[in-house]
Amino acid sequence: MRTKVQHSLKKPEDFKKQLLLWAQQFDDVVWLDSNNHKDKYSSYDAILAVDAFTSLKTDCFDAFNRLQEYQTTTKDWIFGYLTYDLKNATETLTSNNFDGLDFPELYFFQPKKLFLFRDNQVEIQYLKVVDDEIEEDLISIHAVTSVLVERSEDAIKIKLRIHKDEYFEKANKMLAHIQRGDIYEANFCQEFYAEDSTINPLETFHKLNTISKPPFATFLKMEYKYLMSASPERYIKRDGEKLISQPIKGTAKRSLDSAEDKTLAENLSKDEKERSENIMIVDLVRNDLSHTALKGSVKVEELCKVYSFLQVHQMISTVTSKVSNDVKPVDVLKTTFPMGSMTGAPKISAMKIIENLEDTKRGLYSGSVGYFRPNGDFDFNVVIRSILYNSIKKYISYSVGSAITAKSDPLKEYEECLIKAKAMREVLEN
Repeated sequence: MRTKVQHSLKKPEDFKKQLLLWAQQFDDVVWLDSNNHKDKYSSYDAILAVDAFTSLKTDCFDAFNRLQEYQTTTKDWIFGYLTYDLKNATETLTSNNFDGLDFPELYFFQPKKLFLFRDNQVEIQYLKVVDDEIEEDLISIHAVTSVLVERSEDAIKIKLRIHKDEYFEKANKMLAHIQRGDIYEANFCQEFYAEDSTINPLETFHKLNTISKPPFATFLKMEYKYLMSASPERYIKRDGEKLISQPIKGTAKRSLDSAEDKTLAENLSKDEKERSENIMIVDLVRNDLSHTALKGSVKVEELCKVYSFLQVHQMISTVTSKVSNDVKPVDVLKTTFPMGSMTGAPKISAMKIIENLEDTKRGLYSGSVGYFRPNGDFDFNVVIRSILYNSIKKYISYSVGSAITAKSDPLKEYEECLIKAKAMREVLEN
């Protein structure tokens, strides 16, 4: 049981910054920020969960069953992540590529302290074991005078795991698989990284979020491992009997010139290659949702709609379905994960080819961060446009990818990757 307190805010943005700085004292932190992007499926403006009361940490073996047991027995809010490599839990697949980060493959925790933001209100929910700390914590949070954080002074030298010529070679191998009919499309990713480097995670997140302002921004801390994410993409949400998935496929750069920017967005909306990428993934998502859907309930509510963010224009579709109450929440994740926008079609063949051609274990990149509510509803993002950091190993990583289809030009795919990498590189290289 949780004690709930409503707290009014005169300056929500200032309180958010104070709260996130205050949260750094804890080993387990999940901060989710919509940056005031309000759509019809938004539940909260922002959420902070800190201080694990119970937790689940596991590799891929039996991971979804263990998560189902944990979610069912806890019957409380739980927050955490699924790494891409949980594909190995549901299919006969492996992940043998290099991993410089060492994130556990699945991690969830039940927070003692929870803050839910809507408009100028924050609902504070503390477990009974700590509810006598609410007033004291509020005083401490409001007393955080500096909303700035210590700056990272060291210059970060970014390296490429796959160099340009090798990228073209691998992209052409992917195209050969498509021409042979092994796959129609696959998301091919590459890693940028820095070794023996240190950053201030909170400062890095603030900078990344400020230049991107995405609807699914995430700061995650698990002891000495960090995720700083400017994700624009929802993987899947459950709201009662309704499931909502919103895959992104199709990217164009922004322009400071308003007329040119409008043209770039219009060109994206009409681009045959980008539309075909998006439609292929929509078909895959429809198929994934059909595993748990009530008959005839899978619908495409929005197809290939272009949305504009600070860094890029994106083509987003919205696919929904209905499920019966006896469908277990984790079964929805198990039958749809990893998300189609980060794999390809057919999904299993694409994942096998991805594993062979990529040089880095994806781990949390192209996985998902989110939460379950006590009633089993949930909301999860897609971990893209993200910086990952292991502070003990002093290893910093960000990955980007693009969808390879029969119409792909490897040079244009490479340039798309660089557009997506721009924000992370700017943040790290100051």
